[in-house]
Amino acid sequence: MPDSSFVGSSQKNATTKRDVKQVPFVELYNHRVQGVVSSGSDIERVYVSFFEAGTLDFYCSTNNNRPCGGLGGYPCKHLQAVMKEAIAAYGIDQVINYLKVPGDLSQITSLNDIINRRGTVKKEPASEVFSRFLNYLRYLELQTANSPLPEMSWFV
Repeated sequence: MPDSSFVGSSQKNATTKRDVKQVPFVELYNHRVQGVVSSGSDIERVYVSFFEAGTLDFYCSTNNNRPCGGLGGYPCKHLQAVMKEAIAAYGIDQVINYLKVPGDLSQITSLNDIINRRGTVKKEPASEVFSRFLNYLRYLELQTANSPLPEMSWFV
């Protein structure tokens, strides 16, 4: 990820090369840090989670839109995993800037510093995030080639 335009030059946590199939899916998209993480107990179940920029409102549900049982007034372990992965992938500076985390930004140095500034539970369907995740997986399965992908031809 070092060549990404998302990576700032003054990161507190530098990114490292990672195998994308071995980590949760996370992205900074549509004014959110959002992602998909494994349930940890059921191979068929994944959790779709997000934090919204500005308010830090959050939600977590299964890929079938069932609310996470660990979701109360505090982010569950799936939300924490998404935020942890976002920090690992993009660096804490990029994450706090993207989320517009309130307060003295120089005092934010860890996952817990962001989580403690949380908003409220904001129930929204998981379908858009899950659809983006499935599309992402589809690209991982493609054979390496030098020709452009048809749906990306407008970049060429």
